[in-house]
Amino acid sequence: MLSRCLFFVPIFAIQLNYNRQKIMELSGKIIQLLPLATGTGKTGTAWKKQDYVMEVPGKYPKKVCFNLWGEKIDQFNVQLNDEVKVSLDVESREYNGRWYTEVRAWKVEKAGSFSAAPGYGEAPTSNYSDAPTNNDIIDNSGVDDDMPF
Repeated sequence: MLSRCLFFVPIFAIQLNYNRQKIMELSGKIIQLLPLATGTGKTGTAWKKQDYVMEVPGKYPKKVCFNLWGEKIDQFNVQLNDEVKVSLDVESREYNGRWYTEVRAWKVEKAGSFSAAPGYGEAPTSNYSDAPTNNDIIDNSGVDDDMPF
Protein backbone atom coordinates (compact mmCIF):
# COMPACT_ATOMS: atom_id res chain seq x y z
CA MET A 1 0.00 0.00 0.00
CA LEU A 2 2.89 2.32 0.68
CA SER A 3 4.23 1.86 -2.85
CA ARG A 4 0.90 2.98 -4.31
CA CYS A 5 1.04 6.20 -2.30
CA LEU A 6 4.59 6.96 -3.43
CA PHE A 7 3.61 6.41 -7.06
CA PHE A 8 0.49 8.57 -6.78
CA VAL A 9 2.09 11.59 -5.09
CA PRO A 10 4.53 12.55 -7.89
CA ILE A 11 1.78 12.40 -10.53
CA PHE A 12 -0.46 14.57 -8.35
CA ALA A 13 2.39 17.07 -7.81
CA ILE A 14 2.99 17.33 -11.55
CA GLN A 15 -0.68 18.05 -12.18
CA LEU A 16 -0.69 20.78 -9.52
CA ASN A 17 2.37 22.47 -11.03
CA TYR A 18 0.91 22.18 -14.52
CA ASN A 19 -2.29 23.96 -13.50
CA ARG A 20 -0.52 26.81 -11.70
CA GLN A 21 0.02 29.68 -14.10
CA LYS A 22 1.05 33.19 -13.29
CA ILE A 23 -1.47 35.83 -14.24
CA MET A 24 -0.06 38.81 -16.08
CA GLU A 25 -1.63 42.04 -14.87
CA LEU A 26 -0.73 45.59 -15.81
CA SER A 27 -2.12 48.84 -14.42
CA GLY A 28 -2.10 52.15 -16.24
CA LYS A 29 -4.00 54.78 -18.18
CA ILE A 30 -5.71 54.28 -21.54
CA ILE A 31 -4.08 56.81 -23.87
CA GLN A 32 -5.46 55.70 -27.24
CA LEU A 33 -8.36 53.71 -28.68
CA LEU A 34 -7.60 52.26 -32.10
CA PRO A 35 -10.36 51.76 -34.70
CA LEU A 36 -12.81 48.91 -34.12
CA ALA A 37 -12.12 45.98 -36.45
CA THR A 38 -15.02 43.78 -37.57
CA GLY A 39 -15.39 40.87 -39.93
CA THR A 40 -16.90 37.50 -40.63
CA GLY A 41 -15.14 34.22 -39.82
CA LYS A 42 -14.88 31.13 -42.02
CA THR A 43 -18.06 29.73 -40.46
CA GLY A 44 -20.00 32.92 -41.17
CA THR A 45 -19.91 34.15 -37.57
CA ALA A 46 -19.45 37.90 -37.14
CA TRP A 47 -16.57 39.06 -34.92
CA LYS A 48 -15.23 42.36 -33.60
CA LYS A 49 -11.95 43.39 -32.03
CA GLN A 50 -10.92 46.64 -30.31
CA ASP A 51 -7.28 47.60 -29.70
CA TYR A 52 -6.26 49.92 -26.85
CA VAL A 53 -2.96 51.55 -25.94
CA MET A 54 -2.22 51.79 -22.22
CA GLU A 55 0.62 53.69 -20.59
CA VAL A 56 2.12 51.86 -17.63
CA PRO A 57 3.58 54.39 -15.16
CA GLY A 58 7.08 54.28 -13.76
CA LYS A 59 10.43 56.00 -14.02
CA TYR A 60 10.41 55.01 -17.70
CA PRO A 61 6.70 54.73 -18.66
CA LYS A 62 5.91 51.95 -21.11
CA LYS A 63 3.15 51.77 -23.68
CA VAL A 64 1.36 48.45 -24.18
CA CYS A 65 -1.16 47.71 -26.94
CA PHE A 66 -3.75 45.10 -25.98
CA ASN A 67 -7.10 44.03 -27.42
CA LEU A 68 -10.55 42.90 -26.41
CA TRP A 69 -12.71 40.59 -28.51
CA GLY A 70 -16.47 40.24 -28.95
CA GLU A 71 -18.85 40.96 -26.06
CA LYS A 72 -15.96 41.89 -23.75
CA ILE A 73 -15.70 45.22 -25.61
CA ASP A 74 -19.17 46.26 -24.39
CA GLN A 75 -18.86 44.44 -21.05
CA PHE A 76 -15.78 46.39 -19.91
CA ASN A 77 -16.62 49.67 -21.75
CA VAL A 78 -13.03 50.97 -21.70
CA GLN A 79 -12.78 54.67 -22.54
CA LEU A 80 -9.96 57.12 -23.25
CA ASN A 81 -8.16 58.32 -20.06
CA ASP A 82 -9.56 55.47 -17.91
CA GLU A 83 -7.22 54.20 -15.17
CA VAL A 84 -7.40 50.41 -15.43
CA LYS A 85 -5.90 47.12 -14.24
CA VAL A 86 -5.84 44.63 -17.10
CA SER A 87 -5.39 40.83 -16.85
CA LEU A 88 -3.69 39.61 -20.02
CA ASP A 89 -2.85 36.53 -22.04
CA VAL A 90 0.14 36.79 -24.38
CA GLU A 91 0.35 34.42 -27.33
CA SER A 92 2.57 34.21 -30.40
CA ARG A 93 1.85 32.34 -33.61
CA GLU A 94 3.66 31.75 -36.89
CA TYR A 95 2.16 32.67 -40.26
CA ASN A 96 4.09 32.41 -43.56
CA GLY A 97 7.43 32.27 -41.78
CA ARG A 98 6.80 35.35 -39.60
CA TRP A 99 5.82 35.47 -35.93
CA TYR A 100 2.96 37.58 -34.61
CA THR A 101 2.28 38.28 -30.94
CA GLU A 102 -1.14 39.11 -29.56
CA VAL A 103 -1.79 40.62 -26.13
CA ARG A 104 -5.42 39.79 -25.33
CA ALA A 105 -7.21 41.11 -22.24
CA TRP A 106 -9.62 38.76 -20.48
CA LYS A 107 -10.48 41.03 -17.56
CA VAL A 108 -10.42 44.82 -17.12
CA GLU A 109 -11.00 46.60 -13.82
CA LYS A 110 -11.44 50.36 -13.74
CA ALA A 111 -9.91 52.55 -11.01
CA GLY A 112 -12.06 52.49 -7.91
CA SER A 113 -12.89 48.82 -8.39
CA PHE A 114 -9.34 47.80 -7.48
CA SER A 115 -6.90 49.07 -4.89
CA ALA A 116 -3.65 50.25 -6.41
CA ALA A 117 -0.49 49.01 -4.82
CA PRO A 118 1.30 51.40 -2.48
CA GLY A 119 3.39 53.81 -4.51
CA TYR A 120 1.27 53.31 -7.64
CA GLY A 121 2.75 55.42 -10.40
CA GLU A 122 6.28 55.20 -9.00
CA ALA A 123 9.12 53.08 -10.27
CA PRO A 124 9.34 49.71 -8.55
CA THR A 125 12.16 49.26 -6.07
CA SER A 126 14.40 46.23 -6.10
CA ASN A 127 14.89 44.08 -3.03
CA TYR A 128 17.63 41.94 -4.58
CA SER A 129 20.76 41.79 -2.47
CA ASP A 130 22.83 40.39 -5.35
CA ALA A 131 22.07 43.29 -7.71
CA PRO A 132 25.25 44.99 -8.98
CA THR A 133 26.31 48.17 -7.23
CA ASN A 134 28.02 51.19 -8.76
CA ASN A 135 31.36 49.70 -7.63
CA ASP A 136 30.67 46.58 -9.73
CA ILE A 137 30.25 48.48 -13.00
CA ILE A 138 33.26 48.28 -15.32
CA ASP A 139 34.56 51.56 -16.74
CA ASN A 140 34.82 51.21 -20.52
CA SER A 141 35.40 54.91 -21.22
CA GLY A 142 38.78 54.24 -22.87
CA VAL A 143 37.40 51.59 -25.26
CA ASP A 144 36.66 52.66 -28.84
CA ASP A 145 33.20 51.26 -29.57
CA ASP A 146 31.07 51.77 -32.69
CA MET A 147 27.87 50.75 -30.93
CA PRO A 148 25.17 53.48 -31.14
CA PHE A 149 24.08 52.92 -27.52
